[in-house]
Amino acid sequence: MTVSYSHSADKEALLARLRRVEGQVRGLQRMVEQDTYCIDVLTQISAATRALQAVALGLLEGHISHCVVDAARDGDPDAKVKEATDAIARLVRS
Repeated sequence: MTVSYSHSADKEALLARLRRVEGQVRGLQRMVEQDTYCIDVLTQISAATRALQAVALGLLEGHISHCVVDAARDGDPDAKVKEATDAIARLVRS
């Protein structure tokens, strides 16, 4: 299944966030290679995790705003609502 973003700006913002997370993960690799103090590494892992959660929430918001709303307009929101509910459950467990 492909995802279409309502605006290319949404997609670019998402990609920019993912690039920042990628940079954070590279920084974590360097920290481990350089034997950085464990607590400092854990702090950065927490920051990267929060950044990924922000990306996930943005994707979820887009899914609800577009996919679920469009499905509701078409008269068949149940499958899309279930997808969103399942995604929320995965985010809460992580």
